[in-house]
Amino acid sequence: QVQLVESGGGLVQPGGSLRLSCAALGRTFSSNAMAWFRQVPGNDREFVAAINRSGATRIDEPVKGRFAISRDNAQNTMYLQMNSLRPEDSAVYYCAAGNRFVATTSSQYDYWGQGTQVTVSS
Repeated sequence: QVQLVESGGGLVQPGGSLRLSCAALGRTFSSNAMAWFRQVPGNDREFVAAINRSGATRIDEPVKGRFAISRDNAQNTMYLQMNSLRPEDSAVYYCAAGNRFVATTSSQYDYWGQGTQVTVSS
């Protein structure tokens, strides 16, 4: 199994930027699909962005044009560049990975990180 660790979260003012990282540890990383989800207390975990090993991406409409997803297969790391952040972007962001295809539902992913907190506030 793959162990995923997120980092890069923190407190940022509206309009600011953050870059999240997700590192795969312990075993050879060969997952085809990786994705970012986010969740706030009382709500379901929602899709943010996904990418496969070839670099094909899918980004959810609320963050399209502001967020960009990428991955470095050689370093077993995925990134989420977050620009023009808004208070409604505040959530715990989770890294996910799977051996299948890119999907927007959490049930399609096999591995999950512990999450990193992103807070957008003035």
